[in-house]
Amino acid sequence: MSKALIKFIRLSPTKARLIAREVQGMNAELAMASLKFMPNKGAKYIANAISSAVANGGFEANEVIVKSCRVDAGAVLKRFRPRARGSASRIRKPTSHILVEVAKVETKIEEKAAKKASEKKATATAKKTSTKKVTAKKES
Repeated sequence: MSKALIKFIRLSPTKARLIAREVQGMNAELAMASLKFMPNKGAKYIANAISSAVANGGFEANEVIVKSCRVDAGAVLKRFRPRARGSASRIRKPTSHILVEVAKVETKIEEKAAKKASEKKATATAKKTSTKKVTAKKES
């Protein structure tokens, strides 16, 4: 599993989270392709973070999935706008931190082999216990 973190992006975390939810659990190559055609500003940054996470792990994009894509709130830049009668109103310019984790996909063959190995162990222990019971009955 590899990670990538992009900090202090001038984008609201709530807007970025909408896009981050879309790519969780997707294949990394498919996620980057779908983000390329999204009109949102955050899609470009999340696609960049996914490609960085894939490169950090030394993987190919088609062999990993986006395990998690998290958007946290960063520092808020505070500005003021002049208003009527000499007053001012506050303008908040939020920033975001994007964390992407990618993990290698286990193929179906590897999963089946692991499942068969665990079943063999379970049946072997069951046979041992049943054999002990049978020999104990014969002795008595």
